[in-house]
Amino acid sequence: LLPALLAVALGLCLLFVCGAALTQPASKTANPGDTVQITCSGSSDNYYGWYQQKTPGSAPVTVIYDDTRRPSGIPSPFSASTNTLTIPGVQAEDKAVYYCGSSDKLPICVSVTGQGTVLMGRPMC
Repeated sequence: LLPALLAVALGLCLLFVCGAALTQPASKTANPGDTVQITCSGSSDNYYGWYQQKTPGSAPVTVIYDDTRRPSGIPSPFSASTNTLTIPGVQAEDKAVYYCGSSDKLPICVSVTGQGTVLMGRPMC
């Protein structure tokens, strides 16, 4: 009986959480030293996280979780306020794809991830 109840709960959770797509800009262009903000929209009552993927096919690195928390080892320039990631003083090494993620505050529910925002430098004239 318990596995059946868990399956029903997970099914309901998938129905409601996965239906809420996350939207973020496809790209952002910045000069060195600029402050970049990337906003993710789509889920108001969930926790947000941010993930950095430096090269295609590599594993994304968590830079923010639970809306505003930064894992140890992540440089302090990265910060967030709920659904907005802020990168002040952008440097060349910050060039990457940034994905927002959202998970329900109930731990049984699954996460939804945005399409990714490519952060790139402005071309030199």
